Amino acid sequence: RYYSQTARTTAVVCLLVASTTYIIGQMTGVGVTFSRFLGVSSDTGIYLGMAIVFAYAVFGGMKGITYTQVAQYIVLILAYLVPAFFISLNLTGNFLPQLGLGSDLAGTDVSLLAKLDQVVTDLGFAEYTTSSAGSMFNMFCYTMSLMIGTAGLPHVIVRFFTVPKVSDARMSAGWALVFIALLYTTAPAVGAMARLNLFGTTNTTVGIGTGPDGQMVVKPDVVKANGDMFAPDASLKYDERPDWMKRWEQTGLLKFEDKNGDGRIQYYNDKTANADAKAKAEAAGWKGNELTVNADIIVMANPEIAQLPNWVIALVAAGGLAAALSTAAGLLLAISSAISHDLIKGAIKPDISEKGELMAGKIAMAGAIVVAGWLGLNPPGFAAGTVALAFGIAASTIFPAIMMGIFSKSINDKGATAGMLAGLFATLFYVFAHKGLFFIKGTEYTDLIGGPNSFLTLTPEAFGTIGAVVNFVVAYLVSKASKPVPSHIQDLVESVRVPKGAGGAVAH
Repeated sequence: RYYSQTARTTAVVCLLVASTTYIIGQMTGVGVTFSRFLGVSSDTGIYLGMAIVFAYAVFGGMKGITYTQVAQYIVLILAYLVPAFFISLNLTGNFLPQLGLGSDLAGTDVSLLAKLDQVVTDLGFAEYTTSSAGSMFNMFCYTMSLMIGTAGLPHVIVRFFTVPKVSDARMSAGWALVFIALLYTTAPAVGAMARLNLFGTTNTTVGIGTGPDGQMVVKPDVVKANGDMFAPDASLKYDERPDWMKRWEQTGLLKFEDKNGDGRIQYYNDKTANADAKAKAEAAGWKGNELTVNADIIVMANPEIAQLPNWVIALVAAGGLAAALSTAAGLLLAISSAISHDLIKGAIKPDISEKGELMAGKIAMAGAIVVAGWLGLNPPGFAAGTVALAFGIAASTIFPAIMMGIFSKSINDKGATAGMLAGLFATLFYVFAHKGLFFIKGTEYTDLIGGPNSFLTLTPEAFGTIGAVVNFVVAYLVSKASKPVPSHIQDLVESVRVPKGAGGAVAH
């Protein structure tokens, strides 16, 4: 469409940056899973994950990845939904977590969300139902970045080349939305219920505790009593902590530090601006938060916190691995193809043999895994946040080029190239200011941009929307100032809007 090797090379660079950032999150997830179920440190888990992902992607190929992703989605969705069904039923009596989220706690007239809000605010955390990351504008940009970034993710786009017909591609996109919605509408309930169960484990006054069958259930009398969360005997004794805490402590992703020496776990926000919570904590003799829980373990630990059967816990582990491996393999395949075919064969060495091209692809895969694994040891944020950064990069670079390539006949090669570069540099400049140059900790430069989230209160995860706007504007201005698009390219743009085989209107 953009009739330029420069534009193609620029797109490859953008693809590599977005895909490598995405894989960092996958490596983190694989590391969490292996560290928990092999009883090793999270770093060792990442090293193991690097080896398995490499073997999986290199020896699988496109066909292997296509068929395994079907099976992996089935495992993934079951792993996510089954524990959610169990937990929702235990806490609210409602089988569907989407409905359970808005229901009352079982045996009470107190809603789950109202109880969660009361618990988190009493302990100095932000209110669960109303707090958000920054302003409403930030949330809008964040959502937009995730939405348009999805349309620009290379490993998603390449899937459409595995079906024979345009109609199949359209149908697969439609069904994908259904299956994605099935998972995403469950996520808010999983997050809220997991958090309530965690607080119920560490504080007896919450009213969520172990029932006769060993699972976490609602204790209506305790919920209604609404006891003092700062009472001396309210906090869980460290020696009586559940087995799941002991197992996660081995990974280093859950840590306890007895700051006041009372042998109990005080879990609260010791940096809160809530004067009432701070005063109550000081009066109770609390010397600071004593439990550190890595955000990446919440979904994996969720069934353990709820004391669900072992087979459910194993299912979640399988689902976590399925999600990380399938996504990482797709990303690595996209990286391999971009470097070996588009970059080396297309620009650097056009006469390279098929064997050489294949070897270049495997070397590219290995390099991407090493970089992602190294950064995964010290990630720029929790796994979901890192993935959001990748969505933002795709949103600011690849998505505008695709949209303008289809819906505008006036954007030329120079405009597309300049737009992608402008979007990429603008987004990376803002992201690196907060996360460090190339995500290396200690190299942040927020002072140069006026402080954290200084541009319209936007977090780095939400900046992809602004990067996309920059891309559109620069592409338009550069195209206007340079040679117009050749007529045969304009005809090409016109032709791609009509499916092959479609004829003119027929009179009836």
